[in-house]
Amino acid sequence: MLFNSYVYLFVFLPATTGIYFFLNKLKKTFAARVFLVLASLIFYSWWSIRDLPVIIISIIFNYTIGLKLGKTKDSSYRKRLFITGITFNVLLLIFYKYTDFLIFNANAIFNTNINMLKLTLPLGISFFTITQIAYLSDAYRQTVKEYNGTNYSLFVTFFPHLLAGPILHHREMMPQFDRMRNKVFSSKNTVRALVLIVIGLIKKVAIADYLSAWADFGFDTAGTLTMLQAWITSLAYTLQIYFDFSGYTDMALGSALLLNIHLPLNFNSPYKSLNIREFWRAWHMTLSRFLRDYLYIPLGGNRCGTARINLNIILTFIIGGIWHGAGWGFLIWGALHGLAYALYRLWQSFGLRLTRPLAWFLTFNFINITWIFFRAKSFADAVKVIKGMVNFGSVEVKTFLNTALLFTMDFINLFQDGEKFQALGTLFNYFSADAAKLLCLALLITVCVSCRNSNDISKDFSPNWKNALLFGFLGAVALMLVHKEKLSKFLYFNF
Repeated sequence: MLFNSYVYLFVFLPATTGIYFFLNKLKKTFAARVFLVLASLIFYSWWSIRDLPVIIISIIFNYTIGLKLGKTKDSSYRKRLFITGITFNVLLLIFYKYTDFLIFNANAIFNTNINMLKLTLPLGISFFTITQIAYLSDAYRQTVKEYNGTNYSLFVTFFPHLLAGPILHHREMMPQFDRMRNKVFSSKNTVRALVLIVIGLIKKVAIADYLSAWADFGFDTAGTLTMLQAWITSLAYTLQIYFDFSGYTDMALGSALLLNIHLPLNFNSPYKSLNIREFWRAWHMTLSRFLRDYLYIPLGGNRCGTARINLNIILTFIIGGIWHGAGWGFLIWGALHGLAYALYRLWQSFGLRLTRPLAWFLTFNFINITWIFFRAKSFADAVKVIKGMVNFGSVEVKTFLNTALLFTMDFINLFQDGEKFQALGTLFNYFSADAAKLLCLALLITVCVSCRNSNDISKDFSPNWKNALLFGFLGAVALMLVHKEKLSKFLYFNF
């Protein structure tokens, strides 16, 4: 089921919220949790019932391993259990996500002709698998225990985070279901939740879905790209993935908050970052936390020599890139971010600093360029976009610069001649459709850099008539766009 659908917004979410609080009001707390599990499984299987056995088998297996880890004192046996659990999850992920990729590359290297399996990737498998890997790691470290199968099932399947995160820890979510105040409907949480849902929906249907057409044209349709088209392509995807995924996360946090459950913050204005470290502390924060706690630190973290630390960083980012999908582009994307992070540490060790504008410019453009490898379906597509972006000597660039100069001259003349309104319309004749798109993208970048993020807005939201009318209008616009446009999946459903 999609967050950006009428059935979710007007049927599933209000019905689930109402029934959950009604059962709690009747003191049927266990029934309320069972209901949430069943509702979450319906939410999950709505898109494809064929995926349901996969998640159920995964839950049963991991719960069994976790149960044994909690009850067993034998360290040797516990270690074997832990390795078995991690191996199962990794192999499950490899089977569904990477089998065809491995077969394709084996055929290319060894000149074989092995048939690909063409498996359909179960929705959310990356997220519910990584969530359970974290749980088994915590159970092995004896920092968490769960002996109740219903509670464990709710932890994994809780519908707001099930398909694309945030990635949760058992200890930060499950205690919230035990608090008595969380079993009672909260108008304060509801107001904040609705604000988050409206903002998330606007991000998805009014921004990300429209940017997708610009990105798809440049990456998938066009054979060659002019310089303007290449920059439009890269920036469109950079903004699309931000507004799409942060929009999903806003709606996830809002949906959970309707049930008085606080999911962890996943985005904190990442495009305001002045360096690569800041970016990864603000982008997909729960994934960054997972990679740090369950991969980087076990590899040795920063407890080693400089060379080993940098190797740990690069390996962590490469694995993080591969986790996103089966393709060389994801590996390259992860490697580039790992290398940039290692170089930033080296830069910092010399005590060097950049001015804030330059630091932002370099960081943002590095992120923008590396997203190209993340998005491109082939290395050739990535090269096509990058080649277009650096074609500074093209006739189109000279024309654009001349146009910009003429525009500036005429704009000055408007105020000298006092004919603003008469001549203003003629200024737009200088701009091509591509230049107008670039201007639109620049405006969206300005919004990302200068505006408060949705989490801050929702926290400080004052439920007065002015704000109610504003968000009511935004919600109505978003709903009309949902009706107008064909429903599209969130990008991270594919990862």
